[in-house]
Amino acid sequence: MYKEKKDKHFIHKPVYPGGPQALKKFIGENLIYPDSAKETQIKGTVTIDYTIDYKGNVIETKIISSLGHGCDEEAERLVKLLKFDVPRQRARKIRFHKTINIHFQPPIKKKTPAKHTSSDIKTGQVIQYQITPKPKTKNETKKKNDGGYTYTVQL
Repeated sequence: MYKEKKDKHFIHKPVYPGGPQALKKFIGENLIYPDSAKETQIKGTVTIDYTIDYKGNVIETKIISSLGHGCDEEAERLVKLLKFDVPRQRARKIRFHKTINIHFQPPIKKKTPAKHTSSDIKTGQVIQYQITPKPKTKNETKKKNDGGYTYTVQL
């Protein structure tokens, strides 16, 4: 006779669709570093306690660890955008409490590549570019004469 296997947990916890990696990606894509924090180069972590209702929506937020300069408000805005998958709870409307840390650091300024203008390049000057291929992996076979390309431009 086969005995039916019971669930390990009586109450199933809500999960973010895609798991923790998807949650980190969502926060990274939607986090807007506040202007007032940019001016003072504030960096740190905001800890927020939040409540999830039976539908998977965040209904309450409470800041546990504050950073100030607009970071707290941005963290709360971001947490309220989250939507969780909540399994059925035996016809009960249960609220869940979770804590999340949201890290703030000043955005890194991207270096723009130097652009050559016509006044920078003189007639008769030689410009040489070299393009090399990516390093080979162990599984790829070696090819002869695969050292890249070199372009020479005479102006």
